[in-house]
Amino acid sequence: MHRRLVSSNLRIQVSATAQLVFSVAVSAEHEPAQERLSLTVDGDPIDVEELLAPNGGRLHRAVNVPVGQLIVDYAATIDGQAPPAPLQGIDEVLYTRPSRYCDSDRLAALSGAHFDGLEGSALVSAVRAWVHDKIAYRSGSSRGVDGALDTYIARAGVCRDFSHLAIAFLRARNVAARFVSVYAPGLKPMDFHAVTEVWLDGAWQLFDATGLAPRQAMVRICTGRDAADTAFMTTLGGRTQLESVRVEAQIDGDLPSDDGLGLSLLS
Repeated sequence: MHRRLVSSNLRIQVSATAQLVFSVAVSAEHEPAQERLSLTVDGDPIDVEELLAPNGGRLHRAVNVPVGQLIVDYAATIDGQAPPAPLQGIDEVLYTRPSRYCDSDRLAALSGAHFDGLEGSALVSAVRAWVHDKIAYRSGSSRGVDGALDTYIARAGVCRDFSHLAIAFLRARNVAARFVSVYAPGLKPMDFHAVTEVWLDGAWQLFDATGLAPRQAMVRICTGRDAADTAFMTTLGGRTQLESVRVEAQIDGDLPSDDGLGLSLLS
C-alpha cells in the first residue's frame, strides 16, 4: 500500500468552560511514520489526555477548556498496512445487539422481508446493494438524531446513515456488524467518512454502501456500535459551537480501483 497522508482541523468556539472528547487520530493499529496533534485556545496550548477505546480507537480528552476559539489540528503519515482487526471475545454479542442509531429490533420484520433465505456473503452483498440502490446520498438530508429506521423511511442520508441502515439490517439477521470512521483518500467532497465492517468467514470485512471512495486506501480512525461511539467531537460539559471542519486524505500514487461489489479488509 502506498503512503497515505491524512489531516483534520477543527475550529470550535467555546462560550462556557468545557470538557471535550475528540476522535480524529488514526487507530492504534497503525504506527504512523509521522504524527502530530495540537489543541490551542486563542493560540495558547492546552493539555490533552489520550484514552484507548475498544478496538483500537484513540480518544483525546481535554478538560476545563477555557472560553475562546479552540483549534484542534491533527496530521499523520501512514506507511504500509495495519494488521487485520481481531475478533474480541465480546464482539459477536456487542455488534449483534441493537444500538442507539442501529435500531435493528425495529427493522427486524423489514430485514426479514427483504433478505429472507439469504445468509453469509450472499446476505452481505444483498444488504450492501439494497442500501446503495435505494438510499439517495444527499448532504444535509438527515439530522444528528436520526437512526436506521429514519433513514429507511426517508430514503436519503449521508455516509453515517448508509452505514447505520446496513448494520441494522445485518444485526436483524443475527450477523455481527459495526461502524467504522475513516480517512478516505478519493472521497468527494472530502470529509470524515463512515463505512461498515461485518464478521464473515473468520475476518472483519469491509463494505461501503455509498461507494464514494476506494476501500483499499482508507485509514481507520475509530470503531464502534454506531456513530455515538465514533463521533469526531463530543461535548461532555460546557457550551461549544463547531465553526468549521477541514479534512484531507491523500495517497502517494494512484488511487486503487474499487468496484465496491466485493468485501475487503480495512488496511
